[in-house]
Amino acid sequence: MLIKFEVNGTPAEVDVEPRLSLADCLRDTLHLTGTHLGCEHGVCGACTVIVNGEAVRSCLMLAVQADGENVVTVEGLSNDEALTPLQAAFRKHHALQCGFCTPGMITTAHALLSEEPNADADRVREVLSGNICRCTGYVPIIEAVLAARTAYGADQ
Repeated sequence: MLIKFEVNGTPAEVDVEPRLSLADCLRDTLHLTGTHLGCEHGVCGACTVIVNGEAVRSCLMLAVQADGENVVTVEGLSNDEALTPLQAAFRKHHALQCGFCTPGMITTAHALLSEEPNADADRVREVLSGNICRCTGYVPIIEAVLAARTAYGADQ
């Protein structure tokens, strides 16, 4: 099936099998490998991308469902060589180790802070609870997201 959608601000036209997941389309067809595949059951959150402003598990979404939609991957969160404030906060707070979960954590946190820039620690924990990290212990991740809130317009 021929699908057309916007990915990271760029129009994409792709011929896909109807059963192809959005994650596989992004990684294998469009070569956007920042979207990681972990469990492929929607449990780990590594494949999280933003579709029309909402964080979604791209392993559970078919590529054909993205037809006409706006998709943002971790690569699309920054449009220059510098780190975004959220990425810089992850670095500053040592909120990553192996980095496998990081793209999903960052896209999930970005979607949250875009909607709720004043999210408190409990809300950040709740939203990120669907993203599994086996390295950091989560505390630095929560600290990084909280530190980045001002970049999204949070009250000081």
